Amino acid sequence: MMPLLAHALAAARRRAAMAWLLGGLPPLALLAWLGLRADGGRGTLLALAVALPLLAFLAWRAWRIRDPAWAARRLDRRPDMEDSADLLLMPPARPSPLQSLQAQRLAERLRAQPPELREPWPWRALLTSLAGTALCTLAVLHWPAADTGAAATPAPTAEDVEAAATALLLSETELRVMPPAYTGLPAEVAPELSRRVPAGSRLTWRLRLRPQPESLRLRWHDGRELALRREGEDWLGETTIERSGLYRLVAGHALPLAADRLHRIDVVADRPPEIRAIAPERTLSLREDGQRHWRLAFEASDDHGLGQARLHITLAQGSGEQVSVSERQIAVRGEGDTRARRYVHRLDLAALGLAQGDDLIVRLEVADNRRPAPQWSRSASFVLRWPPPPAAEATGMEGLIERALPAYFRSQRQIIIDTEALIAQRGRLRRDSFVSRSDAIGVDQRLLRLRYGQFMGEEDEGWDAEARSGDHEGGHQEEEHPAGDGHDHGEGETAPLGGAVSALEEFGHTHDDAEAATLLDPETRALLRQALNAMWSSESELRRGQPEQALPHAYRALDFIKQVQQASRIYLARVGLELPPVDESRRLTGKREGIASRRHAMAPAQSVGGPTPALWQALDGGDPTQPLQDFARWLGGRAGDDTETLDLMEAIEALRADPDCDDCRERLRRRLWPLLPAPAPAAQARPAPDAAGEAWLRALTEDGTP
Repeated sequence: MMPLLAHALAAARRRAAMAWLLGGLPPLALLAWLGLRADGGRGTLLALAVALPLLAFLAWRAWRIRDPAWAARRLDRRPDMEDSADLLLMPPARPSPLQSLQAQRLAERLRAQPPELREPWPWRALLTSLAGTALCTLAVLHWPAADTGAAATPAPTAEDVEAAATALLLSETELRVMPPAYTGLPAEVAPELSRRVPAGSRLTWRLRLRPQPESLRLRWHDGRELALRREGEDWLGETTIERSGLYRLVAGHALPLAADRLHRIDVVADRPPEIRAIAPERTLSLREDGQRHWRLAFEASDDHGLGQARLHITLAQGSGEQVSVSERQIAVRGEGDTRARRYVHRLDLAALGLAQGDDLIVRLEVADNRRPAPQWSRSASFVLRWPPPPAAEATGMEGLIERALPAYFRSQRQIIIDTEALIAQRGRLRRDSFVSRSDAIGVDQRLLRLRYGQFMGEEDEGWDAEARSGDHEGGHQEEEHPAGDGHDHGEGETAPLGGAVSALEEFGHTHDDAEAATLLDPETRALLRQALNAMWSSESELRRGQPEQALPHAYRALDFIKQVQQASRIYLARVGLELPPVDESRRLTGKREGIASRRHAMAPAQSVGGPTPALWQALDGGDPTQPLQDFARWLGGRAGDDTETLDLMEAIEALRADPDCDDCRERLRRRLWPLLPAPAPAAQARPAPDAAGEAWLRALTEDGTP
């Protein structure tokens, strides 16, 4: 853009912005004056804060829209520009020779006759703004002043206010909560009369009513009352709260309270400390060889702070009924802040006197800092057991026991180890030797399957001594009972020691017992059934000489067995023998008081639940006035500080205040639902017979059958 044109555009911009500023200053001055007159300065600042940015925005907008394109449009109004003023705005490198020639001609014409882009002053708009501002100023100055006659009227006295009042009004309310010092919580002051406070807090009420009553007290839902004392214009009262409750204001005045409703104080009880064990991870640990120390680690937390902590150690020595128990306590110190701490301690087993066959039982006890009496929490008991030495067998039985017992008590894990070892030795063994060893492992798998199958009430498949020698040709053969054998497994047959037929099964005949099959819960039985199926598949593959295909089934069986073992495992600490005393006065007396007779007829069910069912039915579209009174009287006789009781009282109060409130009825019905008694069991009538049944009964009657 040539300098001459740029200078003309700048002059046009300045005039447009100045026109907006001159037109907006008079109304802005009027607004500032009105604000200053209204409240002495605050209104002025507010008016300036709103009007000045608006006026500046309008001036900037007038400046902004007058760009070079606007200047080209203004120049095109001149005939000598030949509607080609935009050529003056094009960059020098872009125009063609013809465009450059035309631009030079236009530039020469502008030098001969300088451009004028400024718009005329908007005198009409400026005069209108000034005149409107002046008229508004005159109207404000001549506005009639406020009626001063009211100032001459004397202020009403307290007696006049009391005579004109129709109800007592709470003009100011304040409830101050001072939590117990041990909580470390700050005091709170709020105008709400319903609060949620810690247990043991000190509550202070400050109330102001208009007109003043003769007395004022707080009446709680359980009948307790707290009288408030008057100090000047305020009523004060304070108490220490220990349990939740509902209360209302009761004033000694002829006028009722305008807001006569229940207020609620919910007390948050101090929770006891929470303890989490980190080490050991199991409740029962076995002492390892060479172990001299036992590391214990716990974490504890509390809502208001932890106090002292101690380890309770019990050493149980002996076995059977000759168990001696010694106890001691060790104070421990944790690491961390007052709300969360970590306790780590190492026990010296030799110093405690732990010996072979003993149990060391440890638990952590942690207290909080509640006053006056702290709360103690106790962790679970953890047992460190020193396994007793293996029992010695009688002389002369070593060979027999060594040959039979390991085969019977072979574990699933050992079967997996043997199978993997056999797979690793496949290349170094002959085919017949490899198949023989695989079959032997399959026999061990079969014995283990039979052992676990006894818990499912399965029939014993018997035991053949030749099966252990590996002379059979693979595959699983089921032994069947001969018909009419009385299920006695033959006469004169004996099983080797450690075989599948134990002494209890041989003489007691307990296998396939339905009662024994129900000793496990359904979930555990399902897991055990899956383990037996996996063992069956593993045994089948092993007996065929294919240990690679048997290994996945063996692992599945081990996994199911571990789940069964952990399903109902409970470890109990050993304690001394403490039998309850025997009441000799009740023995051999022959008295039968309190024993119900089985010959009495069926008695009708008694209605229970008090007035709850009647109120439940009345709330469903009926008139609940009388049932509501009966229920409120019944609830007041058993009033407590639990949340459910307080919710019921609030719902009753809301329905009394507005009997036509459908939402209040529905809310009360939801509160009553848990209190409704369960339906009494009743004898079911025999179903009516169908056509076939009637024909049968009719045939019996015709045949003379009674």
